[in-house]
Amino acid sequence: MKSKKLEIDKVASFLRDGMTIMYGGFMGNGTPPRLMQAILDSGVKDLTVIGDDAAFSDASKGPEGIGLLVRNKRVKKMITGHIGLNKEAQRQMLSGEMEIELCPIGSIAERIRAGGSGLGGVLTPTGVGTSVEDVPQDLTINGQKYTKKPVFTINGRDFLYETPLKADLAVLEAVQADKMGNLVYYTSMRNHNPLMALAAETVIVEAHQIVETGCIDPDHVMTPGVLVDYIVYPH
Repeated sequence: MKSKKLEIDKVASFLRDGMTIMYGGFMGNGTPPRLMQAILDSGVKDLTVIGDDAAFSDASKGPEGIGLLVRNKRVKKMITGHIGLNKEAQRQMLSGEMEIELCPIGSIAERIRAGGSGLGGVLTPTGVGTSVEDVPQDLTINGQKYTKKPVFTINGRDFLYETPLKADLAVLEAVQADKMGNLVYYTSMRNHNPLMALAAETVIVEAHQIVETGCIDPDHVMTPGVLVDYIVYPH
């Protein structure tokens, strides 16, 4: 079996300007810190990033997570559900330095699930009649352009159409991995990580602990190794 081990200094070979990256976790927990630093060190820029929230802009207040890339102005667009704890993300949004597409967190999860499952999108009642209906750029469906997300009435109830989300790369953090890439998450690491592993062309995982294949109870595996391309081992 080909080894999935990836040295941290080789991460740059998977990066390019303008790519789309999904990052796992919640408020920085479950967002892989060494991979975030490797992305920063690579010099890559103009990224579109997709994740639960913007984490923190100040490491003294909590895990920076994606905030490290935001603070260093590597992000062109962020699709997320919450930026309230990241003052730099707020500042860049208001100044026009970074495009923010705010989407309810549950809707983001379903959009990622749709992307990973090959679906054409999701219908949700969340956001109907609010600014969530707005789209940052024109949406084109079957050649028709929309400046508002389509709303469908089904059995008397309105549902908002949300597009699927996919990425070039997903960077995830796991508490444990075996050498085949089977993963176990801890608490909020599990937030969107299993969905993102399905929705990205390449999946790189930073694991706290590596064990031999077969050591993880199959019932405890939260992401199967077939979805994981590379593993960054602990220091």
